Amino acid sequence: MGNWLSHFTTKTNYVKKILAALLLVVIPASASAADLPQRFYVTGSGFGHGVGLSQMGARGLALEGKSAPEILNYFFPGTAISSDIPLGDIKVNIAHATTYVTLSNSTGTISLNRPDGTSATTIAVGSTLKFAAVTKVISPTVATPKQKSIVIPALSGWNVTWDTGSVVTVNNGGATTKLSYGQVNLKSVANKIELTATMRLNDQYVYGISEMSSSWPDAAIQSQAIASRTYGLSRMGSIRKECDCNIYNTKFDQNYVGFSKESEAKYGALWKAAVDATSGQVLTYQGRAINVYFSSSTGGTTQKAADVWGTDFPYLTNVPDPWSLDVVLNPAYAHWLRVISQKDMAKAFGLPDVVSVRIDSRTVSNSALSLTATSSMGTTAQLLVGVFKTKLLIPASWFEITN
Repeated sequence: MGNWLSHFTTKTNYVKKILAALLLVVIPASASAADLPQRFYVTGSGFGHGVGLSQMGARGLALEGKSAPEILNYFFPGTAISSDIPLGDIKVNIAHATTYVTLSNSTGTISLNRPDGTSATTIAVGSTLKFAAVTKVISPTVATPKQKSIVIPALSGWNVTWDTGSVVTVNNGGATTKLSYGQVNLKSVANKIELTATMRLNDQYVYGISEMSSSWPDAAIQSQAIASRTYGLSRMGSIRKECDCNIYNTKFDQNYVGFSKESEAKYGALWKAAVDATSGQVLTYQGRAINVYFSSSTGGTTQKAADVWGTDFPYLTNVPDPWSLDVVLNPAYAHWLRVISQKDMAKAFGLPDVVSVRIDSRTVSNSALSLTATSSMGTTAQLLVGVFKTKLLIPASWFEITN
């Protein structure tokens, strides 16, 4: 009996030792999970890609008394302003890959025309012209306030014109654009509607560009007008099949808002005057229009195009930009903070969790190029800074990351 108890006690102590050893293994793993950072702090400066014209820099230089040509020559070294390059009409996409879009007018009449130029119908003030995508054709309907809706036989494309001085409102799923110039074309592409507006590049298109506050000094907004006209010219070489356009109306090209820009209370007239004051002017390098880029602000130095997109241009290089770091001029983006949760950081890198994030390399302007995240299991994943910014809504590439 005594021997059995002794043997049992020995075995029990042995099992306890094994369990204790196992606990020593498990506890550190649990502690490691508990020590995962719950959030990451991204602190930085600037907003946008930082290539070419710094809009905050243009504002700062204008306040110092510099002219539009001086501002542009500073941010695009070696370029010149030319007024002898022919400027034609530009085709701007207003509604992309949509299935339903409407046009309405507050003054004047709208004419709906077939592709051959013959008139289909005239739309009176207060009526709405509706377009619906039906397989490979576009079906128009006229909705009037007092009469029954009129359905017009569908065709693969339509043209819409209006009286001079009228303002036509395009409504695409709640997004509205007011147009006063040119004409509208609708085309069926991949069973969807592509609605474009064709107008003069020189003034009518630039009147509608909303990329800079019209309240800023004249020299700043004139430099933006020249840059925007040049950007449009650089996109006019061909028609993009997917949008039936030269250029989109979004930030992926330039933010075109149409008549709303020049009709802004108090300041709209200033923007229109800046466009008129620079009529015909574009930026050139060795006699040819340049690839112009601009963004809100930088981390203190502009970027080389080669560092951001891999293609080098001598006039898209590093230029000091202290105005972007001025908290009076640039209160929102001179210094900013973004807080990223553990869940969002892990999702961005495609890891189960993230213990740390490091910046692998930087440009000469100190902007990040790529980042590597490490999980609690030691697995790593890398992202280029452009992907990282897009996934986590980071304003610019000039930043630091801490837990």
